[in-house]
Amino acid sequence: MKRLALTTLVAAALPLGAAAAEPPLGRYEGRWCVSVGEAAPDCGPAQVDVLRQRRVDVRIADIVYQLQLNSSQVDVVLMHGTMQIDGFFAPYEWVGSSLQFLDIDKRTRYELRLQPSVIGR
Repeated sequence: MKRLALTTLVAAALPLGAAAAEPPLGRYEGRWCVSVGEAAPDCGPAQVDVLRQRRVDVRIADIVYQLQLNSSQVDVVLMHGTMQIDGFFAPYEWVGSSLQFLDIDKRTRYELRLQPSVIGR
């Protein structure tokens, strides 16, 4: 029963939609949203670098989420300076200009919304 609930949570958290292509390389302004359990998302500004080899860095103040986009999963490494704080793998999906993924163990949903314009490097 618990497994069914987790599967339902994953299905609900990653809505179906036309998968979008990854954005071009560059620096973007973004909006980073995190929601835990049933809580409403908590969102704030983020600096986003779309790098080579399917890597995306999301900076919020002095915290960096290093996202390595593999074929079906994202490898998430959370860094504070040179110290790794957390790490996990999760299925991901591009929906329009938003990257969405879910940490099932922590019941935490992440969404990165890229702004349409690229900022200079």
